[in-house]
Amino acid sequence: MITQINSKEEHGYDWYDIFNPSMEDFETLKDKFKLHDASIKDCLEIGHLPKIEEFENYHFLIIRSIAEKFPENSDTLTDLTNRISIFYNEDFIITVHRHQLSLLSELINLDKTNKRLKSSKSLVNSLVSSSIKTFEKLIIEDLSLKLDDYEEIVFLHSRRKPFLQKLYYLKRQIDLIRIIITLYKDIVDYFHMPEYKNIYTQDLRDIYSRTNTLYRNTGENTAQLLSLYFNIESNHTNEIMRILTIISVFFMPLTFIVGVYGMNFKNMPELEWYYGYPFLMVVMILISFIIFIWFKRKRWL
Repeated sequence: MITQINSKEEHGYDWYDIFNPSMEDFETLKDKFKLHDASIKDCLEIGHLPKIEEFENYHFLIIRSIAEKFPENSDTLTDLTNRISIFYNEDFIITVHRHQLSLLSELINLDKTNKRLKSSKSLVNSLVSSSIKTFEKLIIEDLSLKLDDYEEIVFLHSRRKPFLQKLYYLKRQIDLIRIIITLYKDIVDYFHMPEYKNIYTQDLRDIYSRTNTLYRNTGENTAQLLSLYFNIESNHTNEIMRILTIISVFFMPLTFIVGVYGMNFKNMPELEWYYGYPFLMVVMILISFIIFIWFKRKRWL
């Protein structure tokens, strides 16, 4: 569905918004703005990471923003993010998307005299800034809080296993977003070129740098938390094995004695000895006491 937001006569450039695009939507726009088939094909395909391409008479961008709602176990590009494809030059801008996006609706509903809409370049810059801000908002308001909760579980809770799957998906989400943020660099650098450079492009670079740093630090913290979790679990396993080993050391000599006198041979004089049973009990207690003292001196207990 095509909607014309701005007209060149009134605002200096045409702005067309296409929701849930199909090839038929581009029939008139393709000839009017001389759009290349390759960029239209990319626009209609599902997927694609952020990029910017320069054609003869326009630029083609793909940007991504965080989906407003996604399952906690999301770890794919299409589940975690929404895509906006943008065709633009000084005279026109075409935005294409498959989902209703609040960042786009906010720009559409702005007063037409707003500085963010004064030119097609300002509008594209605003779209890129708003899309990067969705990543920043996600990590500040959601992912970092989850990571804090998981750290508390690792260090303070005895039952840790149920959270491991959640931490895995959190790491997958951060890794995927870091790839997207990295590919945004070409777009940010493009708008920071001398011919486009202004206060808004500087703000875009600041937002990008801040978001990139946040995700890099959070990614490192997540990897460290996973490593700590496995180390703690390994230490816990080692502690269990140590206790079981100590118990087995206590019982090995006792089991040997019991096994010897449980062979039931007829010619075993000790079996007929009146004090045989209490004597063996004293011997086993003494052996256990000696093992206990030995362990204490070695500081294994």
